[in-house]
Amino acid sequence: MTVLAVPWVTIVWNDPVNLMSYVTYVFQKYFGYDKKKAEKLMLEVHEDGRSVVSSGSREEMERDVQAMHEYGLWATLDKQQ
Repeated sequence: MTVLAVPWVTIVWNDPVNLMSYVTYVFQKYFGYDKKKAEKLMLEVHEDGRSVVSSGSREEMERDVQAMHEYGLWATLDKQQ
């Protein structure tokens, strides 16, 4: 029996500090998302309090979380539900 690895996700959480335009900028710059996708994710963060912004291996998500922290955003990683 083969068990597929559960993908990991990077979650960015809402905070009272960063401007929506800055969060959009970070998503475009770091992840390479186009403006429309970056704005959609930013609105999820703003309106829902969180957004899954990337998925992949645990190591990749640890790197993405660290990058979000370096940009001043609150991010965590978790197993994809």
